[in-house]
Amino acid sequence: MLLNPQELARWEEEGEDGLLSVVIPARDEEGHLEATVRTLHKKLSEEAIRHEILVVNDGSTDGTATVLARLEAELGVVRHIDSPGPHGYGHAVRRGLRDFRGSAAAVVMADGSDDPEDLVRFYRKLEEGYDCVFGTRFSGGGKVLDYPWPKKVLNRLGNTFIRLLFLIRYDDLTNAFKLYSRRTIAGVQPLLAVHFNLTVELPLKAIVRGYRYAVVPNTWRNREEGLSKFKIREMGSRYLFIVLYCWLEKRLSRGDYAANHQRPE
Repeated sequence: MLLNPQELARWEEEGEDGLLSVVIPARDEEGHLEATVRTLHKKLSEEAIRHEILVVNDGSTDGTATVLARLEAELGVVRHIDSPGPHGYGHAVRRGLRDFRGSAAAVVMADGSDDPEDLVRFYRKLEEGYDCVFGTRFSGGGKVLDYPWPKKVLNRLGNTFIRLLFLIRYDDLTNAFKLYSRRTIAGVQPLLAVHFNLTVELPLKAIVRGYRYAVVPNTWRNREEGLSKFKIREMGSRYLFIVLYCWLEKRLSRGDYAANHQRPE
């Protein structure tokens, strides 16, 4: 969906002012999900940040549904959506970004790799007037714990390529942990990516379309159990497609999708 200014204004009004939505895609995450949700809820409550935690159950075949039922019964801020498919990280996140209720949405991984204290810092930065806040794990105080070295090498090469292509300083486009205002989520539509390449499409479109962003260092830690859903071999061409698509928009659209063009008169 590409919203015109009037539709964009209506969509913004549907968001609950001052409510932070935490969108968590989850597929077979019974071993991590409860701890992740409880830790997020505890930290956000301590910081007096009004929030909802929206979990997209992406076709789980383990006990994830049971964990969600328990959390929803106990914690009033938790709700979930069962994704009927097609499944995959991108599909799940896009579903969550259609149904969140807040004035801002953060994408957080179910496996506990993202630090709730970083989310608080992201939100405080957004309150300063930014449209989105991006994390960086590799510079300015960012940190990675137990990051597989082959994945790190590919990550650094890929991000360097993107930075040089778009002439930007931000060095961690592939970081999934980001925070967007409701207006920005509407303004980067339509989204094309249905896999992990969505982590690149969202920030690149926000940058290309002129949304104001801040970069904040964050910590990433590898999951303690289970297997990552990310498959390096399958993602190379998909990342390249999305990167080149966004680059072509930047070069050829003549600012047709720029943020200032989407404000209602």
